[in-house]
Amino acid sequence: MRPAKRIDRLPPYLFAEMDRKIAEARAKGVDVISFGIGDPDLPTPRHVVEALCGAAKDPATHRYPSYTGMPDFREAIAEWYQSRFGVVLDPDTQIQPLVGTKEGIFHLPVAFVDPGDVALIPDPGYPVYETGTILAGGEPVSMPLLAANGFTPDFSAISDDVAGRAKVMWLNYPSNPTAACVDESFFARAVRYCRDHDILLCHDAAYTEITFDDYVAPSALQVDGAMDCTIEFGSLSKTYNMTGWRIGWVAGAPQAIEAMKRLKTNIDSGIFDAVQRAGIAALNGPQDDLLATIERYRHRRDLLCDALKSMDVVVEPPRGSIYVWTPVPKSHTSESFSTELLEKAGVVAIPGNGYGAAGEGFVRFSLTLADERLEEGVDRLRTVFADA
Repeated sequence: MRPAKRIDRLPPYLFAEMDRKIAEARAKGVDVISFGIGDPDLPTPRHVVEALCGAAKDPATHRYPSYTGMPDFREAIAEWYQSRFGVVLDPDTQIQPLVGTKEGIFHLPVAFVDPGDVALIPDPGYPVYETGTILAGGEPVSMPLLAANGFTPDFSAISDDVAGRAKVMWLNYPSNPTAACVDESFFARAVRYCRDHDILLCHDAAYTEITFDDYVAPSALQVDGAMDCTIEFGSLSKTYNMTGWRIGWVAGAPQAIEAMKRLKTNIDSGIFDAVQRAGIAALNGPQDDLLATIERYRHRRDLLCDALKSMDVVVEPPRGSIYVWTPVPKSHTSESFSTELLEKAGVVAIPGNGYGAAGEGFVRFSLTLADERLEEGVDRLRTVFADA
């Protein structure tokens, strides 16, 4: 049996590899504290769960869902965009629900990238931007995100040849893994660049609602000209602690949304209607749980960052996302320090080079673990940083 050659081009998925290492450590009796995958430990809001339970009992939800999503769910997304960002979207032509945004991010290159076309990928960045491009036959080209530039790409550094072959550009703010944040003027520059070079700008907006210190994250869709060349991927996963529910959307430029609709009607049969009704409850219902979630993450961010600073680690408390992007000691690489954390302290942090070559020299800590485990993990970190 011979797998397709495209499979040979794929690296092992970063988090699957981390799961393997964690399982090996636990099999040896290690009490592992994982700052690894960004999977919220907090429960989904009760009113969202109740909406799902009620909808699941309704036989009307037991049949095939609409390929293009429930009209009421698309309307709820449109209303949320208008309320949150002042962006007006047509629910029929500018919104497509997704079986979680990872699904949509992975499939986007299938709709827009032909073999040999370029996709501009943030480095470091979410690995699926690259793997989706590879499986579509495209060429991923890195846009280095450097600390000196606030972990934003330098568009002027993209060569004319690459820009001429580029079909797609990926952005993600607040950022995974760097936790960098941007203002509206950054998106205005990105939109101008993509319009000038006939590139589809794809913004992964998974963390726009998890922000701190009075920072309010903008949408890429709210700048002038965005609807000509921009789409945005939205998710309920991190905002409402719904990672296991697999529900999100893509919104924006009508031509791009139409292409995604055509693709998805040939790939999947939509999202369980009961889950979509729960999504409506999340967007339209009370937001008290979201405010409490943000406050919990702020507390954890401060606890971790204050501790790292006390260890003489230079770290800036992030204004958004659920991550802390941390430089490793000068005597280490990302991989060697991540390995040392696991072997000496039973602590998991993701090596920055797993997100791209420009991530070398950093590790990523996730804030998605219970406060008491985070505090214990911080105590363990002290011994490793002290010896580094």
